[in-house]
Amino acid sequence: MGTPLQILITDNDHGTIAEEERVLAESGLEARLVEAQCRSDDDVIAAGREADAFLVQYAPITRRVLAACPRLRVVVRYGVGVDSIDVAAATEHGVYVANVPDYCVDEVSDHALALLLALARGVVRQANACRAGRWDFRLAAPLHRLRGQVVGLLALGRISRALAAKLQPLGLEVLAFDPLLKQRQASACGVTLVTLPELLGACDYLINLAPLNAHTRHLIGADELRLIKPSAQIISVSRGGVIEDAALLQALQEGRLAGAALDVREVEPPPARDALLALENVIHTPHMAFYSEESLAQLNAETMREAVRVLQGGRPRSLVNAGVVARRV
Repeated sequence: MGTPLQILITDNDHGTIAEEERVLAESGLEARLVEAQCRSDDDVIAAGREADAFLVQYAPITRRVLAACPRLRVVVRYGVGVDSIDVAAATEHGVYVANVPDYCVDEVSDHALALLLALARGVVRQANACRAGRWDFRLAAPLHRLRGQVVGLLALGRISRALAAKLQPLGLEVLAFDPLLKQRQASACGVTLVTLPELLGACDYLINLAPLNAHTRHLIGADELRLIKPSAQIISVSRGGVIEDAALLQALQEGRLAGAALDVREVEPPPARDALLALENVIHTPHMAFYSEESLAQLNAETMREAVRVLQGGRPRSLVNAGVVARRV
């Protein structure tokens, strides 16, 4: 009798694995489910040497990890971004990498819209002022009518397209920078594609929805922020490393940017004395744009389904490294 299959949850802060257990039980796959809370590649290697599949939240899946886990067939990310996984090394080792790209489209686009409206109407600053006993609408000045303003989207993927559909009825013009798309694709959702300098120069609100990779890391740095009008505001809900924190802080401190709303940061959580946290014109939320009870259940279930598909001899529904297919034939 062969060694039983093993599925390792490398790390997870969702509080329960009930959905994963349910999907595994319903699949009929005979596999042992193991939980860990790995923080380093050493942790992953120690926990995963005998694993056939990894379900990964934040743990680093490095080239060293992949070399040390010879039974590994698939790595599935709890979420959309795969920047914590060495995808090229996984391909070289014949390991599928999969994600769950469609579980939180409504949640993230709703959160981006909520942050935009909070900035546009001075909601957080005024709520804090009222709590402190200051009842004066002028404390939020200057506010401007939202209709007719321009929103610039970094990337035009599923979430950006959903957000565009929510912004347009408010009378906002939507532009996007996405070098992977053609204008006809953007036009289908009423969005105009422009270059990055054109986007930065035109937008009243810049919304970061770009994935983090070698091409997008610090896509918005000091030089780019100098192209933005001083009245503009930035919203970031995808990955913190797309926007350089130090450059953003300097622009805000020097008055070259009116405000920001940040759900993601380069370092999470930021340190207690973080300078961006202290600014009154910056709204923070704790990397929660993805969250609803429904999206979390969908994420957990689909992450396990992807692992089961591979361990039952199939391919992932949302395959990240298509080049691995030729290596596995």
